[in-house]
Amino acid sequence: MDAYIIKLQEKMQKKLDHYRYEHTLGVMYTAGALAMNYGLDLNMALTAGLLHDCAKCYSDEKKFELCEKYGVELTDFEKKNTALIHAKLGAVLAKEKYHVENPEICHAISCHTTGEPAMNLLDRIVFISDYIEPHRDKARRLGEIRQMAFQDTEKAVSMILEDTLNYLNGSPKAIDPMTKKTYDYYMNQK
Repeated sequence: MDAYIIKLQEKMQKKLDHYRYEHTLGVMYTAGALAMNYGLDLNMALTAGLLHDCAKCYSDEKKFELCEKYGVELTDFEKKNTALIHAKLGAVLAKEKYHVENPEICHAISCHTTGEPAMNLLDRIVFISDYIEPHRDKARRLGEIRQMAFQDTEKAVSMILEDTLNYLNGSPKAIDPMTKKTYDYYMNQK
């Protein structure tokens, strides 16, 4: 790892609570492993994984304040389901606060929660890593998805979206329109 990533780790450790920091490290290392598997730039994947939840630690009030400050446009669904805001806000904070100049890294952070149609390889790696990192243990087909992640990222994304929508359909939680749109896109890729 280069010095920049080591400094980012130190910043994230100070910023995040213990659970979120451990999750973040898990995502970072998983993204790195997937990047090596697919021949993607390792530092890009490590940076995106490390910063994917950099806005998660803020209160809802602070998230709204920061969105206003940086001109982050939120959908009505995001305004009502504030847990989703951290992805878009995190992408902006990666650039503004953590000096990430690579737009691909920021984009991967912005879509790591709901996904989006036609994600590039880095987007898919961060999306998958957030779901399969070693501290995760609740997903129904987690072992199968972990194996698929190293064989076919598009198939792994499809499996994650399918499981996510099955879970959300059986709960009182509403489904973000972008998640549904992403699901439809990847199901049509089969």
